[in-house]
Amino acid sequence: MPTAKELSVQMDDRPGTLGRLCRVLADRGVNILAIQASSSERRSQVRFVADNPTIVKSVLDSQGLAYTEAEVAQVTLQNRLGELARAASRLGEADININSAYGGFDPVTNAPLVFFGVTEVGRAAKILDQAAAAAGI
Repeated sequence: MPTAKELSVQMDDRPGTLGRLCRVLADRGVNILAIQASSSERRSQVRFVADNPTIVKSVLDSQGLAYTEAEVAQVTLQNRLGELARAASRLGEADININSAYGGFDPVTNAPLVFFGVTEVGRAAKILDQAAAAAGI
């Protein structure tokens, strides 16, 4: 399975902040494939994977938003009972800890995608690829 570029940004936790950022990205032709957002004490942590990280970084820079980049493991899952459990369990069996996980959709097939933030991204991607092949994906 492939890996993907995750961008993570801290933003003010105020109404409309996330919507404005997403609107600017959409206006620049960026498709957000997956997103995870949470807030704590007037700040929001937003992690996302988009189809054009280069444009996203340009937009974040122009908005004065500091961000970090990380590689995440990406897996395509069937929309059926137990698929997420299968993928996450394979990582656990390999002693790979999942630090973050969130879902989205493949822009071409609309198949469910899950992105795993792990320390051993390359190894995790191989394990997830093997699991997907065994499941007939």
